[in-house]
Amino acid sequence: MTTVTPSAPAEAGAALDSYFAAAAGGDSRAVSAALEGGIYINAQDRKRQTGVLLAAKGGHLELVGEFIASGADIDLQDQTCLNPFLFGCIAGELPLVQATVTAGTDLERLTRFGGNGLTPAAEKGHVDVVRYLLSETDINVNLTNTIGWTALIEAVILGDGGETYQEIVRLLLAHGAEPGLTDEWGTTPHQLALEKGFTDIASIIAAA
Repeated sequence: MTTVTPSAPAEAGAALDSYFAAAAGGDSRAVSAALEGGIYINAQDRKRQTGVLLAAKGGHLELVGEFIASGADIDLQDQTCLNPFLFGCIAGELPLVQATVTAGTDLERLTRFGGNGLTPAAEKGHVDVVRYLLSETDINVNLTNTIGWTALIEAVILGDGGETYQEIVRLLLAHGAEPGLTDEWGTTPHQLALEKGFTDIASIIAAA
């Protein structure tokens, strides 16, 4: 059975299922009709996904904006800790990231690995998202996730050492990333870069 948040009014399961399907499919009219019919805007499905998260995951940015304008809670996270902002950072969807930041998303919400939005963006090589977060927000550039890695470390050891990751490393360092923060084994980003054979990145870090 579809579930909702404890504070949500009881709704018929079929109506909720239709609402979630409309959100995932980008059907603005159906979403509006469901809300006008009494569906709770922050209702969550069995995976604790909200309508706005489903719209975000479906790539329906305009509908995400409509949800935001209607008062949807964009910070609610699903069972895997995703919300629209964190999904945007992971997927490299800059317009979605910008929309949620503009709407006041909580930058301190964490992924299931304990990183903030910057962490997966750096790991996955989403340079435009990294640049935006560092230049336009006060996101913590030195946050250490649950496995002991900073965004800088992630960019070094999970990247390919190429130009994209070199640019991400430069951006992180230019915006206050600490090159002396080590991994859980006490290894610095510079040492990690050398171990990976990423001499260009090692040189960038050494210069910092």
